[in-house]
Amino acid sequence: MIGERVKALREASGLSLRDLAERSGVSAPMLSQVERGETSPSITVAARIADGLELTLSQLLRLDEGGAVTIVRPGQRRRGGSARRRHSYEVLTAPRPGQRAELSRHTLAAGGSTGAEDDPPMHEPGSRETALVESGSLVLVCDGERHQLDAGDCVTFDADLPHHFENPAGEPAVFLAVLSAGLRRS
Repeated sequence: MIGERVKALREASGLSLRDLAERSGVSAPMLSQVERGETSPSITVAARIADGLELTLSQLLRLDEGGAVTIVRPGQRRRGGSARRRHSYEVLTAPRPGQRAELSRHTLAAGGSTGAEDDPPMHEPGSRETALVESGSLVLVCDGERHQLDAGDCVTFDADLPHHFENPAGEPAVFLAVLSAGLRRS
């Protein structure tokens, strides 16, 4: 069972067996045996594998998770935003250990924005964001370029570049955003 999880996490991180071996100090043949379920790693080896995957041992072993399914009810969502920028959001996904993606819903009032031209990038290197405009229209400003988005449009971009969304229209705009973490965490 741990072998399947190691393989899934390794592949989701875009790592080869050799990459994980270099990062963890566990040999590629040993990693291969663990992934195929031919051997169970000692606690020391499992901790080194977790470190190579940039997880804690408890995250790798799922000791701090309550199950395979997590439901976030509307009243449990994390909310935030800026009244000054006329932006509100709610994070729809639970904060789970080792989670590599986050789904959020954003509302921009007329004239609102999620940030400004001079805001520094706020996502880790290698992060990607996909946004779907549910209603209204928006402008994505990414790395100084402006992109018009209307209801139904979906955009994907490098989220580690300076970016923000603006609503120049006279009506509110709502969009969903999925932020996928970078392949390597600092």
